[in-house]
Amino acid sequence: MKNFLAGVLATIVVLLIGGYFVLQSGMIPANADGTPSRLELWMARTSLRATLRKEAPKVPDPVPLTTADLIAGVHIFANHCAICHGTSRGTASASPVAKGEYPRPPQLASDGVEDDPPGYSFWKIKHGIRLTGMPSFKSALTDQQIWTVALFLKNMNTLPPSAESVWQQVKN
Repeated sequence: MKNFLAGVLATIVVLLIGGYFVLQSGMIPANADGTPSRLELWMARTSLRATLRKEAPKVPDPVPLTTADLIAGVHIFANHCAICHGTSRGTASASPVAKGEYPRPPQLASDGVEDDPPGYSFWKIKHGIRLTGMPSFKSALTDQQIWTVALFLKNMNTLPPSAESVWQQVKN
């Protein structure tokens, strides 16, 4: 048993040292214009999904579903999010900033989050997403404002006419 544990420990040490040298050699790209590896995508998605399951609020969005609140969500989105996540035109509206980010931010009118629980959108906006361009907005927006954006995102494909009109006018 003692030899087995020593073998396991030696294997772990060799893997850690090998991983360090792979990183130091530049074999793992750090450029923003490259294609992510399958391992990189798997690690990022797995970590985000696990964190959201663990930490995202599981309560319903406390902001009422009113046209006024949807319009307020559109305005907050326009001021803080459209530069990366686009406008009502979706992918066609990707800004130069969005096109230069790695990984590319979803263009929410095309790659929407309407099927996400509101708590997931709230958590992503409030805390940001590590190793992406998604910043934390917890010092820039109140929780009420973040929930208002989450309300808009949840309903962006079924907006009432007056909110849709405001959404159509957003520019990035």
